[in-house]
Amino acid sequence: MRDPYQVLGVARAASEAEIKKAYRRRAKDLHPDRNREDPKAQDRFSELNCAYEIIGDETKRKQFDRGEIDADGKPKFQGFEGMGAGRGGRAGGFEFNFGQGGGSAGGGAGAGFDPSDIFGSLFGDAARRAGKARAEQQKPPEQSFTLEVTLAQAVAGATRRVRLPGGREVEVTIPEGVADGKVMRLRGLGQTDPYSGQAGDVLMTIKVKPDSRFTVDGDDLRTRVAVPLSRAVLGGPLHVPTLTGAVEMKIPPLTGTAKSFRLRGKGLKGEGGKVGDLFVSIDIEMPQTDAELTALMKARAE
Repeated sequence: MRDPYQVLGVARAASEAEIKKAYRRRAKDLHPDRNREDPKAQDRFSELNCAYEIIGDETKRKQFDRGEIDADGKPKFQGFEGMGAGRGGRAGGFEFNFGQGGGSAGGGAGAGFDPSDIFGSLFGDAARRAGKARAEQQKPPEQSFTLEVTLAQAVAGATRRVRLPGGREVEVTIPEGVADGKVMRLRGLGQTDPYSGQAGDVLMTIKVKPDSRFTVDGDDLRTRVAVPLSRAVLGGPLHVPTLTGAVEMKIPPLTGTAKSFRLRGKGLKGEGGKVGDLFVSIDIEMPQTDAELTALMKARAE
């Protein structure tokens, strides 16, 4: 939020009475009931209330002037941004309820001034009741971000510590078999609505990072493994990478590059719990120099 003094349009040396007068004047001009055609009216009115919650309260004003709290009323050492809140709580925001004498859950404005009195005198009880109903019906804001996970984490599941858009760090569980593009809702970890005091949700989109070892083909995976020429000719054991670690398989003698092998159940988990397979293709490695092999091939060619 902007500097509360700028929002209210008063100097830092302004008296309590000047601050109160400025708030009353701007509240009358910015009230959403007078600006119904302006989609940003609610945001500006909310910002005005936030500003008055800080410098309209003697204690909070001194804390802000000393740099102990930020423009949202949160201690600066906490390192939070915006109006992020933990599950079921607020991280320093405020709650403004029309028609209720208390004024704010984050601490009353110590100037002995109830903002609801303004709305009663300016717009009447009907407007005050309408404002309260609108606050109760307003849906808390949602935030979103993208979390990149490895292919192995997407297959087996994992626990990750992430930083939310509001600055808070939390641990999230990546479910087993999560698909690329999956949107997960983290309830109550978003911004706090300034009117209802309810914490919104955070939408987390999963992005599965490509794995250079594998190609994804539906629920199946495909990989290529280098095999020495001698092993391809004579056959023998071969170590193949999978998402859960390398496994050993045997290839028959005279295995060529056209041959493909299937490792069942080593692919991705699909719908209904079905697990795909891993298909292994062979890349034969030729030696850089081998006189005996060269002579043998020449003899066979003749």
